[in-house]
Amino acid sequence: MRPLRVTAALAAMLSATMLSGTAHASPSPDRHRPDVLAEAHTAGRVKPDRDSVRYSWPGVYFEGRFRGTGVGIVLDDAENDYDVQVDGATVATLVTPGRTTYWVNGLTRGVHGVRLVKRTESPGASGAFGGFVAARGGSILPRPAARHRQIEFIGDSYTAGYGNVSDSRECTDAQLARATNADLSFGALTARRLNADYQLNAVSGRGMVRNYNGLDPQVNYRTYYDRALLNVDGDVWRNPGTWRPQLVVVGLGINDFSTAINPGEPWTPESLTAAYSAAYHAFLDKLRARYGPRTIIVVAATYVYNTTALADAAQRIVQERNARGDDRIRYWYYEETGLDYLGCHYHPSFHDHQIIAERLGAYIAALPLRW
Repeated sequence: MRPLRVTAALAAMLSATMLSGTAHASPSPDRHRPDVLAEAHTAGRVKPDRDSVRYSWPGVYFEGRFRGTGVGIVLDDAENDYDVQVDGATVATLVTPGRTTYWVNGLTRGVHGVRLVKRTESPGASGAFGGFVAARGGSILPRPAARHRQIEFIGDSYTAGYGNVSDSRECTDAQLARATNADLSFGALTARRLNADYQLNAVSGRGMVRNYNGLDPQVNYRTYYDRALLNVDGDVWRNPGTWRPQLVVVGLGINDFSTAINPGEPWTPESLTAAYSAAYHAFLDKLRARYGPRTIIVVAATYVYNTTALADAAQRIVQERNARGDDRIRYWYYEETGLDYLGCHYHPSFHDHQIIAERLGAYIAALPLRW
């Protein structure tokens, strides 16, 4: 694997510069819509906003049921791409759809399931979902039940699925946006195989204490973790009381350690490792306080070009937590063997995400989870 490189695309993401475009759609119907979440299930971090909900994190999904021959999807988002799935099959990809209602028509009359999923990242903007609407003669049915199993994935570009469906390692900003699909990331794949609801709380380029190549030193991943809307300073997501993950997988550190410390940065290799470890312990304290003593927290690490600093630090952190009596914090290292890193800018490809999901699934199967 070659080292990750500073690129225009990554720098743009770090500075929250996003892309826009158009999608074929039909006008939004002029009618009052009921509470969006009364008719659509989501496990993602969303924020009510009049007759819609807003969100920023990648992979946020909405699931509904309807009776009839068609369904409309009400959106207001000129920044992100979405997949629309009906009865388990993807029927459309919406590229920066804007303010619109996208219609799926011509279905066999009967009961159908619909799922909308946000493919892309948007650290500098939020999208809005205004609910599902039935085609003439049909009806929206009560939302699907939430799944009992819940998994939270916390991480960076690897967790977000950065450029994972690209056909080239070299990607422009526009190509990166089209080639990112959080719904095909290892976290989403793992959760669906386990029939679990999930959150992908990931931000590309951010580390626990240091960002990729030392960019934007005034912030790091922890700056954003508590938010629903990443672009709103001080925003805090309010857990509706339904998000109680039995498993949390944390993968932070690639950006801290994958690039050499630049002149002018306030780090030495030793002080960076010490700061990373201290911040990680504090972050684990937060997760443990939030989710309770039964939740299993997995500290994940992987190969980082030309250094073992990440794996060494992560393993040591887990050993220290275990020595303090918390045996429900575990260490998982996934090898680079078998991975091709053919995604944008040498990131894991969809092929790689499938392999990682298989390895993670095998690891989870051995954990003492009470599903």
